[in-house]
Amino acid sequence: MIRYRDATPADLPEIDALYRESFVATFGHLYRSADLAAFLGQFTPAAWAHEFAKSGNAFRVAEDDDGLLGYCHLGPVTLPIEPDASAIELHQLYLAERGKGSGAAQALMDWAIATARARGAARIVLSVYVDNHRAQRFYARYGFREIGKNAFRVGDHVDDDRIWSMDL
Repeated sequence: MIRYRDATPADLPEIDALYRESFVATFGHLYRSADLAAFLGQFTPAAWAHEFAKSGNAFRVAEDDDGLLGYCHLGPVTLPIEPDASAIELHQLYLAERGKGSGAAQALMDWAIATARARGAARIVLSVYVDNHRAQRFYARYGFREIGKNAFRVGDHVDDDRIWSMDL
């Protein structure tokens, strides 16, 4: 059975481990090892704690009897879009491999949408890798559409990410 709850600082080590595992499994083959190491090196315990404590950020976790299954991170917009005080950004939605197909992604997205609406946001924006078609199909089912490009840096490598938006 999957349980959902707001994250606490005690969850940050598991969130970090899940982020690293999922990022490397999905995208690791795209990068030189030095670029990947430089990118992942930014995610220190202090950096996670700072992000968690930052005003406007919210984290939600999904867990089962084996531990953390997934998490979602919502907060102020950092993407290169026209300033829009009515927007909120879905920074991360990551699942462990065993969570894929479990419904956890949908539950976390439903939480993100409900939280955004409760905060008075008029839209949600996110960035997704241009060739991550599985994620793009997922977001499109919710009504997200591509609105721009984002240069996502992993070490010295720059990925072609796309900015997507959904009106609430």
